[in-house]
This record gives sequence, structure tokens and C-alpha cells, in this order.
Amino acid sequence: MKSFFQKIGFPLLCTGSVVLFGCSDSDSSSGPEEADILEPVNSVCGDYQPLEDGLGNTYCLDDFGNLVYSVAADGTIFYPETPAVSSSSVEGDSLLPALSSSSGEIETYICGETTAPLNVLGSKYFYRDALGMYYYEMNDSSCTKIYLTVVASSSSSAELPSDTVSVSSSSAENPLNSSSSWIEILKSSSSVEVIVPNGSAPLLTFSGSALTVENNNNCVDTAGTLVKILCAGDYTLTGTTSNYEIFVSADASDKVYLYLSNLSLTSPDDAAIYAQSADKVFLMLVDGTSNTLGDASSRTKTWSYTDEGEYKTDTTKAVVYSKKDLTIKGSGYLTVTASCADTSYCGNGIHTTKDLKIKDAPNISISAKKHAIKGKRSVEVEGGILNLTAGGDGIKADEDDATKLAEGKGYIAILGGTIAITSKDDGIQASNYIVIADSATIPSITVNASAGKGIVSDSMLFIHAGILNVISTSDDGIHSNLSIVFNGGQTTVSAGDDGIHADSALHVNNGYINVVKAVEGMEAGYMYFDGGVTSTYGTDDGWNAAGLTSGSTNTGGWGGPGGGMQSNSTGYLYIRGGYHYVSASGGDIDVLDANGTATQTGGVLILEIPTSSSGGGFMPFAGPGGGSSSGGCSTNGTGGLIDTDNGYTISGGVMLAFGSQTEEYPNCTATSYTNTNYYGSSNAAFKPQGSGSMILYGGSISSVSTVDVSGMNSVTFLNGLSYYYK
Repeated sequence: MKSFFQKIGFPLLCTGSVVLFGCSDSDSSSGPEEADILEPVNSVCGDYQPLEDGLGNTYCLDDFGNLVYSVAADGTIFYPETPAVSSSSVEGDSLLPALSSSSGEIETYICGETTAPLNVLGSKYFYRDALGMYYYEMNDSSCTKIYLTVVASSSSSAELPSDTVSVSSSSAENPLNSSSSWIEILKSSSSVEVIVPNGSAPLLTFSGSALTVENNNNCVDTAGTLVKILCAGDYTLTGTTSNYEIFVSADASDKVYLYLSNLSLTSPDDAAIYAQSADKVFLMLVDGTSNTLGDASSRTKTWSYTDEGEYKTDTTKAVVYSKKDLTIKGSGYLTVTASCADTSYCGNGIHTTKDLKIKDAPNISISAKKHAIKGKRSVEVEGGILNLTAGGDGIKADEDDATKLAEGKGYIAILGGTIAITSKDDGIQASNYIVIADSATIPSITVNASAGKGIVSDSMLFIHAGILNVISTSDDGIHSNLSIVFNGGQTTVSAGDDGIHADSALHVNNGYINVVKAVEGMEAGYMYFDGGVTSTYGTDDGWNAAGLTSGSTNTGGWGGPGGGMQSNSTGYLYIRGGYHYVSASGGDIDVLDANGTATQTGGVLILEIPTSSSGGGFMPFAGPGGGSSSGGCSTNGTGGLIDTDNGYTISGGVMLAFGSQTEEYPNCTATSYTNTNYYGSSNAAFKPQGSGSMILYGGSISSVSTVDVSGMNSVTFLNGLSYYYK
């Protein structure tokens, strides 16, 4: 059994037959009535929070929501027989004796409840749900829930505040549904929503330890340093303080809009903004304003809450922390600084356990000890400028529930905006799929990951559009545990390990790709090149088709006995379209490596070893001294330009390869070449970067010579090299 709210919030303010300004018209009518919502009187409860049951009894709760004592109408004080169990207790344990039913059977819980009560006070058994705290009278066979409400400052006959409207709950219409009192959104010429605050909504102005509230709709509780937002509606926050925390505790059907208008808020002991309960929460960055949010350097609070019918405890893990869907909109500025140093339970910048969306054109800068942006179920970025610095991941969605994953949660979608990420771990990481595409704008993404991967998904990764510059100092640049699909965009990668890696399949259908540095430039079990313009450089392999689980034994290939060593994985490479330049340099290299077969039926493939290198040494398939010879071209058993286990075949397209060693080839000329001439045929030519002694060719090229490229068309790779054709 657990304690339930670190600081009590009362979503009751929007329930029953009274509709308050700022409350949703969709609020349930099944909750308690709240007729007297005024400043609480603390004379009976002292520093404790006073609640009443409408029967003349007052109940005093501590900061953790535990019942400390009650005061009857005649002044008699009662203490609970069973105190609330601390959060360290094992969930489900109960200090209560079993209750005997009329049938003599033993019952652990009463009135259909599935958990033990929080407290017992005589014959009253106390519980809490999304509407607040309530109790059952054991003498009441109908099990009526009696909800506790905030104590009014006047007598029980106090009239409603002047800004409330009494209506029938069955036919109520929210007075806020008029166009004059909800959010006013002005459309600019660029179709970006310019957010301006609603002048009739509550305005919270902070000045150090002081807080004033204008247009109070009785849904703002300002007692203490925890500012509670308790109802649906618009709330404008402005001013400077390091003394407060914003706590959203609204009804499950409520939408809460927080307008940040030149707000500078740093919490002294927790998150700056904690949204615990609502339907959805919106951070509205008011146009033309600059806002800053910061959290405490440690956490001392433990919060309890109800999520999807289940009681849980938690600590706030971020500067902005939400247990509900969170959307950030507007075109204002927001700077978020996470100071919490213990990253085992805090240190994130903006974090929701549900869905996170960033829309319009906000300018957001985040410095986080852990993750900069995290939406457990999803992250969607549609626009804006994001500058993210993270000690963990830059953008993260890490849903791990199997049911939620099957429903498609755990994804990241970047559909616009300009994003710059500097992270220690992964730049962008999703437990499901990642989609990068264009919507209103073309996304521009820069990632610099020092110890993790640049962009990584546990499932599919789709790049349809955008300008991507990805640097991973010590790991893969772009990685998928399943498959990667390129359908467009311009992608540049520099990696400490693989440039682009897919455990299953890599599909290049369109777009520009440039792997400027990697150990293995591109790697996948299946590699399909059907389009696009790519340039790849690796210090081990340029392209490597490998990683499938079954082993394969090489049976030789083009150019003599050839063949490689037995592989412990297989891979298959298909070139069917597009323009592709692949190079590798170093000691033991393969420009094109397939632990299975490589098949070319179309497209243009240029292979190169930029520096001169002869096989040399002891080569088990060629004997000592440097390889075998066929038509003046030597082959070896250690790779080079082409190295496959089961052969490279070409029946269409263009292939040119420049180097001084290879395991196999379709056609070869033992021609010395330099980096001052173009080589190929009258319809296809390329100028190599270095010099060497062999040129491999195939497809539509039947012989190789120097070529004058005047008057020829060209395709330029992102690395600056060009292929010429007619």
C-alpha cells in the first residue's frame, strides 16, 4: 500500500453540478459537488491541509496526502487506526486485519475495491481515485463514496464565488467554449501558429517568493510553493522565481494549456513543471517571449498517482516532466537546464511517459545531464529549432511494453524543423521505428554522438527526406536492429565503427548519401541499391554484406581460383540502380565485400582503393609473393576491390574499379592509371583519386582507355567526385 500525492491536488474543482471558469464541459457528473471553492481555513488543521465531507467533519492531511487526524463537528479529534504505509513497503501488503463478510468468508477489501484502504478512522475506510480522496462508511450497505473537498473559508452556507455558474450537470455547457475565452491563435503568412495568451484567462505572475494571480478561476491553488493547476483551460505564467514548482493535477478529460510568457522558473526542490494528471498538457511558447526553466540539483520528493487504474509512485525525472501527453507549440524561446546530477532517477530535460509532440516554430535549447528530450511512447517533431546537449541521448523513445510496441508505440517521427544534437550516448534512439520525412518544412538534423550511435532504432528506420549530418565518434553512425530504407534526403555520416548498419536489410531507393569516414562504410545482411547517389569510404570494408546467421563456404569466383576464407555469417548484395562510389584504404581491406553473392543488374558502381597497395605477403590461395595472374591482372585471397564468398556477377549497368589488388573480377586490364586522367569508355568515365596498376570493368563497358569527358553529362557525389556519362 502506498501514499498517494506528494502534494495534494484536487481535480474535484470541475466536477458535480458546478462548472467553474476554466473547467471542461466534459467533466464527469459522478463526482462530489464543490460549491464553496474559496481560500481554505487552516485554524482546525494548523499547517495541515483541511478537507471536509459535507457532514461537518474536517480531515487534516499532511504534505504526502496521508490522513493525520480528523475533527468532528463537536470538536472531538480522532486519529486514524491504521496509518498509511510508506512507499518503501511492498505493494499489495496491508496492515489491516481481514474483514469478515456476512457469509463468514474472509474479505481483504471492501465495496469492490482492489487495494487496501489508505487509512481507517473508526468505521470509515479511506481511498483515493482520479477525483480525489473519499471514504466508505462500513454501516452503509450501498457502499456510497463520500468525497472530501476543500474547506471553504466561510460557513457551510457560503454562496458560490462570483465567477462560477451553477448549472445542471446533465445539460451543462462550458462557458469557456465560446470563441472569446479560449485560446486565440493568429495565423502568420508562413502558416506557423503565433501563440498569444488569452486575456481573460488566469495570469500567474512570479516575482521571487511572491506570486499574484489575476482572473483566478478557482482552479489555481497557490498555497505553499507548489502551484497547482486543477482544471482545464488556459493559464499564463510570467515573471522570475526560484521558489516555485508548477503542478498540473486536472481531471482525466481535461486539456491544460500553459502559456509561457517571459517566464524564468527554477524549482528549489523538484521539477519546474510536473504534469501528473490531465487528458493532454500543452506548453504554449508565446510569440516574442524568452522563457527559461530549471530543476533542483537533487530529488527529495516521491509522488504517488493513478495511471490507467493502477497506483504508482514516482520521482520527477526531468525539468519538464509529464505523465500525460505533452505538446509544445508556439514560436517563442524556451531554454531548459537540467541540474539534477543523479542520472539514475533524474537529469532529463523534457520527458513524458506518454506521447510528446513539438509543433509550429518554437526555439528550444536544452542542456541535460541525461536525455534532452524523451517521450516514452513517441516523439514527433514537426517544426522549430532544437539545440540539444545531453549526457545521455539527445531524443529518445523507449517504450518497452510488448502490447504498446505492437500498437506502434516507441517511435520517433521528425517531419520538419532544424535539430542540432550533441550527446554522449545516442543522438536519436527509438525502441520501435524512426521516420524522417518532410511535412511543412524540410528537416535539418545534425548529430554529434561521442560514445553512442548517431541515429539508432530497434526496428525499422526510414529516411524519406531531410538534410542529415551524423557524427558518431566511437560507434555506428546510423543503425537499425532490423532494416533501413533510404527514399530521399541528403545524408552525411562520419562514424567510429559502421557508417550505416542494418542487422537485416539496407534499401537505398533514392537520396544522396555520403559516408566520409567509417570502419565499414555500409553493412547489412541484405543490401539493395535501386537508386540514389551514394559515396562511401571505409578503413576495413566499403560495403559489407554480412551478418546473417547461416555460415557459407566460398567456392571461388571470377578471375581464377580466388575465393575467400570460410565465413561465419552470410550476406547478399544487389546493385540494380543509382550511382554509387565505394572506396577503402588500409591494411586488410575489401572495397566490396559479400559473405555470399554480389549481383549487379543495373546502376553505376565505382570502386576504388585510393592509395597504391599490392597484395604482398603470404596469401593462402595464391602462394607466396603476391597473388595469381589472369590476363596480366593478379588476384589474391585477401580481398581488395572485390571479395565475395560465392561470386560477383554483372549483367547490366556500369562497373569501374581502380586498385592494385582484388580477389575476383569480371573483366580487368593491367593498366597503370593516375589521378590526372579519366578512364572508362566513350559512354562512361571516372577520374580516380590515386594511382594503381589494375582497372576492373563490366556491364556496358567492354574495354577501358583514357577518356576525354568534354561534352559528357555528369553526376557529382557528395564527396565532390564526379561520374561522366553519355
